[in-house]
Amino acid sequence: MKKLILSAAIVLGSLTVNAAILPAVSISQSVLIQSEFTEVSADAVPAAVKSTLEKSFPNTKLEKAYKNEKNEYKLEISSGEKKYTIFTDASGNIIKK
Repeated sequence: MKKLILSAAIVLGSLTVNAAILPAVSISQSVLIQSEFTEVSADAVPAAVKSTLEKSFPNTKLEKAYKNEKNEYKLEISSGEKKYTIFTDASGNIIKK
């Protein structure tokens, strides 16, 4: 009987030790979805977009302009030392992103 209890204790003890030795593996995966914008010159920005900038954001300067395949524009504007990023469509409608 002693041998049976001793054997059971050894088997249970070895299982516990092996369970503690196994490393915890954590796998995480993230996906970044971003519309690809390519830089365009300020002259390539449609007049409707420029008009919206002048009306909605007076006293600002267009620093950089980007365009994606959906004809959406990403505009980097500045007012003094503050910089802003605005998204519009080709008609000049402001898009929230």
